[in-house]
Amino acid sequence: MLDKETLQNLRQNYMQAPFDEKDADSNPFKQFENWFQHALACHILEPNAINLATVDESGHPNLRTVLLKGVDSGFVFYTNYNSSKGKELIQHPYAAINLLWLDIARQIRVRGKVEQVSAAESDEYFHSRPYESQLGAIASAQSQTLKNRAELEEIFEKLNKENPSEIKRPDHWGGFRLIPFHFEFWQGRSNRLHDRICYDLKDGIWVKSRLFP
Repeated sequence: MLDKETLQNLRQNYMQAPFDEKDADSNPFKQFENWFQHALACHILEPNAINLATVDESGHPNLRTVLLKGVDSGFVFYTNYNSSKGKELIQHPYAAINLLWLDIARQIRVRGKVEQVSAAESDEYFHSRPYESQLGAIASAQSQTLKNRAELEEIFEKLNKENPSEIKRPDHWGGFRLIPFHFEFWQGRSNRLHDRICYDLKDGIWVKSRLFP
């Protein structure tokens, strides 16, 4: 087990450029795009990996990593609607996501209401995936108990033999869109005096503010 001293002595002093309110775009979606393009330019590994937080029927939180696959009026990701996160999002349609780019000491947090994307959008994305990934989506009864790895591989191989190269998207697989009412852009700074610039949607207008780190 890790001892307390080892964990307490883990620290990094972030020596990054400042992020000031006057430099932040008035539109948080534009600010997100600016930071995301910078992350791409810095060759961040999986820059679209987002931590997704939901709550179950008992109000207990759940957290996992998914991949961001679209940004329009909200943030779009795809999953099995029968999975734990799918059921939780349908039952409690609010969520939070977090993108963390440690290499550039930046983090973006977003909270909002969640809705399912249209069947046409889900179809378009599903058929843009590699054939094997389409098969994988069908083979996996996501979040249900699996006997062993061999069982999953047998299901996959059986589907591979039975299905043509064009596969119909299963009804239980598709996208969600998180429509934000809150953004936070975090820039790591020295001495833990980090920059935290927030946007809150008030009467249809995005209002910026700064938080203590």
